[in-house]
Amino acid sequence: MQKKYPPFLLALLSGIILSVGWPPVPACALLFIGFVPMFIILEQGIGRAAFFGCCFLGLLTWNSITTWWMWNSTAEGAIAAIIANSLLMCLPWIALYNVRKRVGVKAGYIAFAVCWLSFEYIHLNWELSWPWLTLGNGFANMPGIVQWYELTGTSGGSTWILLMNIGFTYAWVQYRRTGQTPRRFLARLAATGLLLPITVSQVMQRLVPESMPAKGSHEIVIVQPNIDPYAKFSPANSALFLEKLISLSEAAITPATQVLVWPETAINLPYVFEEDSIRQKKQLDPLWRFLAAHPQIRLLSGIEGYKFYQEPGVSPDQQYVPGLQLWVDSYNTAALLDSTGILSKYHKSKLVPGVETLPSFLRFMAPWFEQFGGTTGGYARQKERTVLYDSLHGLSFAPAICYESIYGEFMTGFVRNGANLLCIITNDGWWGNTAGHRQHLAYARLRAIESRRWVVRSANTGISAVIDPLGHIVQKLGWEKEGVLTVHVPANTRMTFYVRYGDLISKAALLLTFMLVGYSTLLFFRRKR
Repeated sequence: MQKKYPPFLLALLSGIILSVGWPPVPACALLFIGFVPMFIILEQGIGRAAFFGCCFLGLLTWNSITTWWMWNSTAEGAIAAIIANSLLMCLPWIALYNVRKRVGVKAGYIAFAVCWLSFEYIHLNWELSWPWLTLGNGFANMPGIVQWYELTGTSGGSTWILLMNIGFTYAWVQYRRTGQTPRRFLARLAATGLLLPITVSQVMQRLVPESMPAKGSHEIVIVQPNIDPYAKFSPANSALFLEKLISLSEAAITPATQVLVWPETAINLPYVFEEDSIRQKKQLDPLWRFLAAHPQIRLLSGIEGYKFYQEPGVSPDQQYVPGLQLWVDSYNTAALLDSTGILSKYHKSKLVPGVETLPSFLRFMAPWFEQFGGTTGGYARQKERTVLYDSLHGLSFAPAICYESIYGEFMTGFVRNGANLLCIITNDGWWGNTAGHRQHLAYARLRAIESRRWVVRSANTGISAVIDPLGHIVQKLGWEKEGVLTVHVPANTRMTFYVRYGDLISKAALLLTFMLVGYSTLLFFRRKR
């Protein structure tokens, strides 16, 4: 009789392997076997409810270890997000169990793979989006092996991980049945599943001309002020922090500097102000004097701005302000400015659920969210991908505001609209000195590969960085470091396959999911009859 392993220990092992293989730990090879222990639970024979419980335990372990740092921002929100994400991740495992039982083992594993890819795609695009643990993100700190993301995006990496896990599970099953190691199968798996993708990546890496700075490169200065995010919006500190940003910029710019980049919500005032009248705000006079003294410079900065309305119903996101007897839209904005004011602007579209917005289908929980520090309204959003054009220097920026930089297909919309550089402005200090801000930086490397664009990243408290189109970090300024980065980067206009056509793998997976799960459900009802 073959020995059986305790299911709950296998589930814990799976969660630990996935966590150890996740950035910032440089052990992404472990992701190829992260799901194998949970597959073994199923192969040993187990009931549906018990299998679901084991899967939830393993996925909860993975989510908790890799994203516990959310606790530093909101304890209740972190618990809710981790539990909700773990439950959602169980859906492909339920599909695996049901399809395997009704249609067969091979169909079950195919259903699992396409359902997982479908889950990731939906999780990128619905209102309760939290794609931090998209499997393809796991290679973020090993860009040399996923240069083909310019064809597939992160769904290509997710597919790679899923197929390797299924392959290693098959090898384990064969070993348990025969008592012999399936050497020939493992050799083929290593050759086609490991060496081939890595070799293709290395070849592609040598064919990317955009990775080398060229003549006509643009001088950009990135400012990292190292301001406490919890003190940043205090009225008493507003003038002091603005002076700090200007002082750091003044010390770093040269006659060749074309663009300054300040972090998310760098410009904010003690009292709300309308973006359209920002030039008239006396509190910002030091900024206008600085920009007027350097007319060749454009400033790309985050702004916390507002728009007021005299009556309700004008905007779907407006909120009533009792003290002012007005309705207001509040914005998390990226704007390009000179001494005359805002030249172009973009309002953050991908808002953090529970922190910056509450999904419409959870509005009934609004009192609970507010009680624990969440939000029921938050920022207003825009749907269009507005590119910030600097006509003076021939630059066009894709402005990713914080959380938006983890959305690959979303960011390609800016590139299709003409962006030749990616600019990320963020305020990662909410999480403290944890893995959170390092993971966030790592994911930006994948955006560079997908679009073959240079990335400039300004963070309030770290890590500011410059990333080349191969995903290599060429300069960075670490956590809690005050300073600037001066870089010379070229603008690129080439469109990659992924930018042109988007996430074709996930869309194909959605179609296959409907077919397989639909067929499995049809069989279930036929047998019931």
